[in-house]
Amino acid sequence: MKASPLVGTGLVLALAASLAAAPGESSWRMKADYVEACSCHLFCQCYFSDSHGHKHAEHPFCEFNMAVTVREGHSGNVDLANTKYWLTGDLGDKWGTENKATWVTVSFDPKTTQAQRDALAPIILKTYGLEWGELKVQEAPIEIHQSGDIVEAKLADGKQAYLKLRREPGVDGKGVVLKNVKYFDAVENEGFQMYKSIEHRADLAGHQFAHTDRNAFLITIVSQETTAK
Repeated sequence: MKASPLVGTGLVLALAASLAAAPGESSWRMKADYVEACSCHLFCQCYFSDSHGHKHAEHPFCEFNMAVTVREGHSGNVDLANTKYWLTGDLGDKWGTENKATWVTVSFDPKTTQAQRDALAPIILKTYGLEWGELKVQEAPIEIHQSGDIVEAKLADGKQAYLKLRREPGVDGKGVVLKNVKYFDAVENEGFQMYKSIEHRADLAGHQFAHTDRNAFLITIVSQETTAK
């Protein structure tokens, strides 16, 4: 099955190979804003360790959508500012013990150039540090909007994936932010702004899921590599 009718097989294979590659000689840094939701209840257990020091999802699966906007960044001389990508997938139940996850589809917004995609691919891989059982890459338009306490994100006009999230108000109504918790292999983050999903679904690459009233958050992370490999 092709990743998407929007993208030819050759491009999919080329981008998949890029995702599996190291950053090469270029040092890179990216600061990105995430809109994220998953199938766990608030708050996602993946970010905490149990008594054995392993991280686990609440269930034998963790189905997620991540709509990402790069606030600023570069890889070598490639400017990454204002690029958008979207991750949809399932971490499965072995990611914390074996660094193996079930599947992921990486969607690049059409406005992202080939050079930017080639630069972003290894950064995405480095940020999560996982081996994916199934990896597909495609192109699809990404929209992200925020109005008050509601955040909405669409992949392919909502046909392939959709997020509608409501901010947790907290005691003072100004929101809840969880700090001093690591986000995968990002070098820093500004804290998890707690949300819950009104709607969180996906239908792409042969996978379907839908969840409501589950874990969601907004977060700004920094991923970087300052020395050549």
